[in-house]
Amino acid sequence: MARGKQPGKAQRAPKVHRAVVTRTVDDFEAAFWPDEQPVDNAVVMTMGALHEGHAALIRAARKQVGRDGRVAVTVFVNPLQFGAGEDLERYPRALDEDVRLAEANGADVVFAPSVDEVYPNGEPQVRLAAGPMGARYEGATRPGHFDGVLTVVAKLLHITDPDFAFFGEKDAQQLAIVRRMVADLDFDVEVVGVPTTREEDGLALSSRNRYLSAEERTRALALSEALFAGRDAAARGPKAVREAAGAVLDAAEGVDLDYLALIDPHDFTEAPDDFQGEAVLAVAAKVGATRLIDNVHVICR
Repeated sequence: MARGKQPGKAQRAPKVHRAVVTRTVDDFEAAFWPDEQPVDNAVVMTMGALHEGHAALIRAARKQVGRDGRVAVTVFVNPLQFGAGEDLERYPRALDEDVRLAEANGADVVFAPSVDEVYPNGEPQVRLAAGPMGARYEGATRPGHFDGVLTVVAKLLHITDPDFAFFGEKDAQQLAIVRRMVADLDFDVEVVGVPTTREEDGLALSSRNRYLSAEERTRALALSEALFAGRDAAARGPKAVREAAGAVLDAAEGVDLDYLALIDPHDFTEAPDDFQGEAVLAVAAKVGATRLIDNVHVICR
């Protein structure tokens, strides 16, 4: 008899996921809640162009809700979070590939609505405001960006009505602001952050990496190298973190730095030199025409 099998006990076959693709709210609701059976459910919100980082989110969601829970993946390129001159039109769209990746990693339903389905009356006149947290760093570079993010996240939370919503820690400011929105406005959902997925050489996975040439990709490694250098210096305090990370970026070629900041994660303000505890070391820069962001958590002592 094979090891691990007991006589008289049937072996439970693994659940096979076949993701249902839905385009309307009505179709999504029918697919995601096919019966009244109470089970845990989770949502992973994306703008498509899925990669291994998104796969990690979906797998984490599946693990959280278990074999019999339900996992939804939304695929929607939200126009409200793109500013003038940003890459809305050239943002990669590959729904068939996205569905295959979502399905392979445990999604039950993919919700891929049109802009008209999400905003049936045109651009919403009433939107959520991200407040002071949304005006710093990414918000300073991209005014109104987080207002657009929160508006669509709130709508998708109402539509999907999940117990858990999974977001990547790579977008640290977005994660912090979504958590604040959920707390301040009493959304009945638990927001779960999932660590950044990286290539073997340290580059953070991003849908925008596909825009990089081979040479630009090599130059982009300076971002993660700077963050790792800062993290390694954290035992000497915030000033040492900034100096170590800054030295790597100062020596980098072809990297147009937007900001390098050591941030208090509670309110996304700059951590003072006497700060102690967990902080976010964040960087944003252009490499060629492509703007990249990355961050790591550091413990300052």
